[in-house]
Amino acid sequence: MTRIPTSLRWLLAGLLLALLAACATGPRVSSDSDPRADFSAYRSFAFYSPLAIEREGYASLVSGRMKAAARAEMEARGYRYSEDDPDLWLNINAYMQQRTDVSTIPDVDYAYYYSYRYRGYVAVPFWHDRTTVHRYTEGTMNIDLVDAKRNALVWEGIAVGRVKRNQDAAARDAAIDATIRDIFAAYPHRAGGSY
Repeated sequence: MTRIPTSLRWLLAGLLLALLAACATGPRVSSDSDPRADFSAYRSFAFYSPLAIEREGYASLVSGRMKAAARAEMEARGYRYSEDDPDLWLNINAYMQQRTDVSTIPDVDYAYYYSYRYRGYVAVPFWHDRTTVHRYTEGTMNIDLVDAKRNALVWEGIAVGRVKRNQDAAARDAAIDATIRDIFAAYPHRAGGSY
């Protein structure tokens, strides 16, 4: 038997770790924009009132975190926050749903019978379907940018992914920040410029 050199083993382990990291999934992000919108004219923004995530009439800890993360992303792109006369209204919506994945794959088992003719056990295969059911929570977050003068949606970013339940506040806040960062990664515009 041949031995694999240590350096080759480390290289193979590194490739395996890189492959596993590539398989890690985040939310699926999609976006859409109005082709008629002049994004070079937008320089300021404010939050839509009332925000879709505050439909109960008050701000929660989670909605406050979402607003702070969205504001940071807009300001990083050069937009100025102005409640007086904004060019864009920013609206945030988020909700969760219970989902179920059901998968069925063929499987084989064996039954064993004693044969008096051959004086031994005989394995007889039989086929059946194996069904697995997996329940999880799916979260959807929308960020809408609305032209304040025309009152028309000009850009929408959507993230859909699995939500981890029972997280502590720090993990929840980090997940919110990462999701909003992923959504805004699909927004190619900067304040006063087209791309």
